[in-house]
Amino acid sequence: MADASYPEDLLYHAEHDWARIEPDESDPAHPHATLGITWYAQDCLGEVVFFEPPAVGTTLTQDEPYAEVESVKAVSDVVAPLSGEIVAVNDALADDPAAINHDPYGAGWLVRVRLRDAGEADALMDVAAYTATLSG
Repeated sequence: MADASYPEDLLYHAEHDWARIEPDESDPAHPHATLGITWYAQDCLGEVVFFEPPAVGTTLTQDEPYAEVESVKAVSDVVAPLSGEIVAVNDALADDPAAINHDPYGAGWLVRVRLRDAGEADALMDVAAYTATLSG
């Protein structure tokens, strides 16, 4: 398992999901975001044994489940921190779902989306606000 960490360059959702927003020079009005689950979420789940990604082209809606992560303990919904269209899925997780445990912000990313409304990011938390929710 990875050590507890919460990168400062990410935005966090109350359901323990993260988003890394990346500009798209070819379409500045619709940046992309890489999404995943936080260290806290993977720690609560325990050893992740399966992730079934949605298909490329699927539309995500902020605050709605879009996938499931299965661990030895439970099956948990993955909630979309932002709305948009999936443009890539992390196919490597089919062979190595434990990457979510070992590197939740790197190799354990789940999907990339083209954002429908970048303003939705205003509803997410920075690292200080998110970590405050964990100790409360």
